[in-house]
Amino acid sequence: MMEPLDSQTKELIERALAEDLGKGDVTTETLVSSDQRGKAILLAKAKGVVAGTEIARHVFLEVDPELKVETLTADGIPVTPGNVIATIEGRVASILKAERVALNFLQHLSGIASETARYVEAVKGLRVRITDTRKTLPELRRLQKYAVWIGGGKNHRMHLGDGFLIKDNHLMALRHQGLSMKEIISKARQKGTNKLIIEIEVKNLQEAAEAAEAGADIIMLDNMSLEDMRQAVKLIGGRALVEASGGITIERVKAVAETGVNLISVGALTHSAKALDISLELEIA
Repeated sequence: MMEPLDSQTKELIERALAEDLGKGDVTTETLVSSDQRGKAILLAKAKGVVAGTEIARHVFLEVDPELKVETLTADGIPVTPGNVIATIEGRVASILKAERVALNFLQHLSGIASETARYVEAVKGLRVRITDTRKTLPELRRLQKYAVWIGGGKNHRMHLGDGFLIKDNHLMALRHQGLSMKEIISKARQKGTNKLIIEIEVKNLQEAAEAAEAGADIIMLDNMSLEDMRQAVKLIGGRALVEASGGITIERVKAVAETGVNLISVGALTHSAKALDISLELEIA
């Protein structure tokens, strides 16, 4: 399991608060008494899957360590409108100062988890895994991939050092040097990194057959038709895992899964997921 709150994430939270608070919250500090106390709830206003509760909790405590934050809905739990995700008690001014940053993290990550869960549900019963990509926001990759995991998806490479992914532009550069598919994969194997997975992107059936023959661990079928995917799975014949990528939508994902591929990577999980509607409702003590 990926831990959502490490030292890097804590530093990210500190920067997010510094960005939002700037020179201070002039509205709250001018108009709200510093000793006024109250309670707030984080309320789900849409159907989805929660992710980022620990991050939201840490935001509130970073603003004011004396706040009492209780999580009522853990990460990975489905919610419907009206479900209370967490409660916060203490200084009203502190709650208001932390509100936007806490909600930004919680809404965004819950949106990713919710969208991932939709894709996972769409292929339920089929022997395939939904995976993310590196199409993530700068500095948010770890959190976004955590949210994918919470939604039931599989994490692809965290960074470029996690494994080989030989894409079309790599192939163009290497073929310009006169290297064949087999020589390219052999070169990757010879660099003393035998434990790293070697994945290669292919665009047609001929390249898929060449990649399987060359000994790739994973063969990515890029923007292929459903029929070509089915044929590629047969050609590869279990010699490598098969990943479908490119143009994967929620409407199409089940049909792609039914071609027999092992993995389906969806960039939209992280770069286009809609934030889950969550609000903070304040009650004055």
